[in-house]
Amino acid sequence: MAHFRHVLTQSANGVMTITLNRPDKRNALCPLLIEEITQALNEAEIADCGVVILTGAGPAFCAGLDIEHLAAETEHTPECSRRDAEDMARVLRTLYDFPKPVIAAVNGPAIAGGMSLATIPDFTLAVPEAKFGYTEVKVGFVPAIAASFLLRQVGELRTRELLLSGKLLKAQEAMHLGLVTQIIPAEELMQSANALAQCLLLNSPQAMQAVKRLLAKHSQRRLDEELEDAIEVNAQQRSAEDFKEGVQAFREHRRADWPSMHVKV
Repeated sequence: MAHFRHVLTQSANGVMTITLNRPDKRNALCPLLIEEITQALNEAEIADCGVVILTGAGPAFCAGLDIEHLAAETEHTPECSRRDAEDMARVLRTLYDFPKPVIAAVNGPAIAGGMSLATIPDFTLAVPEAKFGYTEVKVGFVPAIAASFLLRQVGELRTRELLLSGKLLKAQEAMHLGLVTQIIPAEELMQSANALAQCLLLNSPQAMQAVKRLLAKHSQRRLDEELEDAIEVNAQQRSAEDFKEGVQAFREHRRADWPSMHVKV
């Protein structure tokens, strides 16, 4: 196994647990963390394990993209912006296509890209205090890559509602939408995730992989096209004036003054 800086991996009883480990940053997604999650999943695919559990260290599951990295991105080249978008698409697609069952043990807020990491897995167990939401529009960003996966989960009407409003969902609301499988008390979360994993390990590994391969194949061609479009939109938005203002306003704890509101038509 590779040595990671922002990810912890642990294997026991046929289960590999991958823990996002930037608790001081609420496990916010920086480029290195995104790369390490992808690499950890790739290693888990060929490792001697039958189930993967994905969770976060500290009080949050994942706070989404690191705002400090986003601030730096406002000065990045288009090539850098596209590479970052491709990396985000890659980690979510790796999770979506992963051949073994994946359980998300959501120990706290799962926001923006963190919500995708929490809800794309096959099973999502969440503590009652967990909150979910695609809040990107509040900082002038577009959750383009997340949109393709969310459409498949909740349909277009709910996707429009969640992505345009940027509102936060309580765990119970997310379960009502089908994004959370079960709500578990915090002190029982990992025990419950491991118990579910042990139940899954009783099933045929070959049959479960065939199920996942079939479901992924149904979406493969369209998802390829959608993600390519999403990467382009994501990369372009990183140079938008509203995005630059949104990130700056967030850092300064003030209401954004959107440049696009002052453009004369």
